[in-house]
Amino acid sequence: MKDDRVYLLHILERVRRIEEDTAGGKAAFLASHTLQDAVLRNLQTMAESTQRLSESIKERYPQIEWRHIAAFRIVLVHDYLGIDLERV
Repeated sequence: MKDDRVYLLHILERVRRIEEDTAGGKAAFLASHTLQDAVLRNLQTMAESTQRLSESIKERYPQIEWRHIAAFRIVLVHDYLGIDLERV
């Protein structure tokens, strides 16, 4: 098992990339399959990293909806045809 810091840094990097990729706004995101793919992939890997965090760190931040993030990952990986890009 890796140190939580490794996963936290990875999560922060995914967030940075998503912010960078969506800086052009919703219309640019919806118009570009490349941007959609990049954002969805980063959301997927970010959600995967949250599942690898220790229970102790998750308990320290109960305001974060860890189960919802895990459920969202399942949608991204297994129900990708049901993803609503307007909501993303």
